[in-house]
Order: sequence, then structure tokens, then C-alpha cells
Amino acid sequence: MASTSASAAHTRRDFLYVATGSVAAVGAAFTAWPLIYQMNPDASTIAAGAPVEVDLTPIAEGQVIKVFWRGKPIFINHRTPKEIKEAEDVNLRSLPDPQPDSERVKKGHANFQVLIGICTHLGCIPLAHSGPYNGYFCPCHGSVYDTSGRIRSGPAPTNLALPPYEFVSDTRIRIGA
Repeated sequence: MASTSASAAHTRRDFLYVATGSVAAVGAAFTAWPLIYQMNPDASTIAAGAPVEVDLTPIAEGQVIKVFWRGKPIFINHRTPKEIKEAEDVNLRSLPDPQPDSERVKKGHANFQVLIGICTHLGCIPLAHSGPYNGYFCPCHGSVYDTSGRIRSGPAPTNLALPPYEFVSDTRIRIGA
């Protein structure tokens, strides 16, 4: 009988050790979690540099949409065949900042033009489908861009900038790295 009571006491002691250890582990985890979590970057910091994926399917031909990447407006223009032809047929010698349309779009995707929508003169946001070339017009100081985002007239010194982007599929792009 002595051996039975000794083994029962040993089992209770083991249970108390395991229970105490479990409570201590859970308490340590609850204590450590806020300390570790506060080391993560803020959500706005993550969003500021994160790539943006855009589904191109709902953009109708001839429509320009605006999305934001790193706090900058990005214009995505689903160009019509007429707009593409006009952009390709421009005499490059007549442009203040000559650049062929083929260098301003991704190969095989000339119907989608992706630009940073900030005027290169003083940083205003141009209006889409405006001006004599039906491209972009900056109402602040009168800079006129064509559908390829190239400066045609006005005080802006250079073309609208191109963001880093890639086609992840035929209907989806990723802006940023």
C-alpha cells in the first residue's frame, strides 16, 4: 500500500510541475507579445513603399484611372488605337524632350500607358483627356502633354515620368518593386 500512495503523490507533483510550467509559459508569451509586436513597422510605412497591383479589366478603352503609389498619383490610360497611332506618328524632332512612344510603354502592351501624374514644371496634377493633343493639360501654368505623356508645349522641361511597373499577367500590373 505504501508504494501506491508514493506513486500517487509523485503523479500529483508531476501534474503541479506541468501546470505551473504551462501557466508560466502562457504568461511569458502574453508579456512578450506586445514587446515584439511594437517592433513591427507602422501600417502607413509599409503602404508607403509597397507595390500596388492594379486589375486592368474594368478600365474601358479610352478611360484614364488614377491610383496612388508612394503618395503619388499614377495615371493608367487604356488608349484607343487612334491614340496609339497618333502617339507613334509624332515627329520626334518637334518634341522638347524627344522620346518615342515605344519607350514609354511595355512591349506588347501599347494600349496601356502608365505615368506618374505630376507635372514636371512645378509638381501640379494635370488633367487627363485635355488640351489640344487630348492627352494631359496642367491648368496651373499651361503645360500640354500628348497621350504618351510627352511634353508638347508650355513651361514643363521634361515628359511625365514613368513609374517602375510590370505586367504580371495580360490584365494585371504591379507598380513598384
